[in-house]
This record gives sequence, C-alpha cells and structure tokens, in this order.
Amino acid sequence: MIQTFTYDRSLISGQKPGEAFIMPLPIFASAESRKSGRLRPKGRLRGALCLAAVLLAILSVPAAHAQKAAIKTNILSDALLNPNLAAEFALAPRWTLDVSGEFNVWNLSHDRKWKHWVAQPEIRYWLCDRFAGHFFGAHLLGGQYNVGGIDIPLSFLGTDFRKLKDSRYQGWFGGAGIAYGYDWALSRHWNLEAEIGIGWTYTRYDRFRCAGCGSKLESDIPHNYFGITKAAINIVYVF
Repeated sequence: MIQTFTYDRSLISGQKPGEAFIMPLPIFASAESRKSGRLRPKGRLRGALCLAAVLLAILSVPAAHAQKAAIKTNILSDALLNPNLAAEFALAPRWTLDVSGEFNVWNLSHDRKWKHWVAQPEIRYWLCDRFAGHFFGAHLLGGQYNVGGIDIPLSFLGTDFRKLKDSRYQGWFGGAGIAYGYDWALSRHWNLEAEIGIGWTYTRYDRFRCAGCGSKLESDIPHNYFGITKAAINIVYVF
C-alpha cells in the first residue's frame, strides 16, 4: 500500500506558504512464503512501487535553480546486480531529504537467489553547503527478501551470513541508522558521493531447506541485526 505525507513546498520551490504536495513512500509488509521460492506477485509489486516512489519524488520536484535537487545511482549496488535510483532535494540551506530504492528479481545460476527490494529515506545535514562536502544523515529502511545459496563467509555481531549458503531465507525487515558521507563536485552538474551508515534492523523470516526447494524448516523467526545499514558510492547529477 502507499502512505502519503505533506510538507511546505515553499521550502524547495518558492511556492506560496501553505501549499503542499504529496509524495508516496512504500510501506513494507510481511511476505507469505511460497514453495516455489519466488517472491509473491504482491512482493514484486511492492518492489516496483519502491522504485516508482523514487521516480515520483523526482517528478514532484519542480524545475528549480541550481543545487536544489539531484538524482543519483549507487554503483556499488549496480555492481551487485541491484538496480537502484535515488532522488535528493533541498529542505533548507543545510538540510536535504534523500529517498533511495533498490529492486532485484534476478534468478542466478546454480539455483542461487538474491531477490529483494529496499526503500530508504534519509534526512541529511550538510556542514557547509548542500550537495558539497561533509554531511551527516539519519535514515529508515524497509523491504522484503528471498535469498539463499549465496556464499558469504562472514559472521558479525550475532548475524551469521554463512548460513545463506545452505538454506533459503524469505521474509521482511525494517530498521533505522545513522550515516556519514562526503560529496565531491566534479563539474557544474556532476558529483561523486561516498557514504557509510550503521544501525539496527529487525526482521522476521521463514527458513527453507535449500535455495531451490520449498521444504520449510522454520516459520516467522525474529532476528535483530546490528551493523552496516548503508554503503554507497553514488554518481550524482545536480540540477
């Protein structure tokens, strides 16, 4: 489903105070497991809405003067076969709102699964000018996943990613975190941005015997994750 919120549009467009616009944000919900190991049609729809929300955020920002809005893509996620898009726009001289989305529905070779969608809004405070230099952020995140057969030899703060090699996990998650980043101006309109964030994520999942089969071993298992919640190297176009 879609939740909406309103705020004073005059902060970013010079429109008369009191006029507001509505921006959609995807809200995640728990996913029922299927023996086929595929994301449900509703799950795929929510993933599509995740990226659609980012596009609508971009279209919601009117034609503006320089450095009032930006669009970007995270090349780290692109390298991991996760199509993604983000929009960022000014709220005040040193404040911006960044809304990013990621969506993966690929079937990998050798019966591996890496399907998921993620939505992540973030409020940012810039130490100097927006879209340049140091910034700090606070973000929320949420989505769904269906992953298994992936070899990740890492165990961190109670989360053992090595279990993904022999089982499939399907569920939903939501959390929050803080971040630090830096933005380099490459030209009048192009920037390079790096960001790292840490935080907490709560998830509930079903566990299946293998990545390609539907034999369920556990249902509705809760888990708390503490660690990296955001890692990005973004190519940014600033309007």
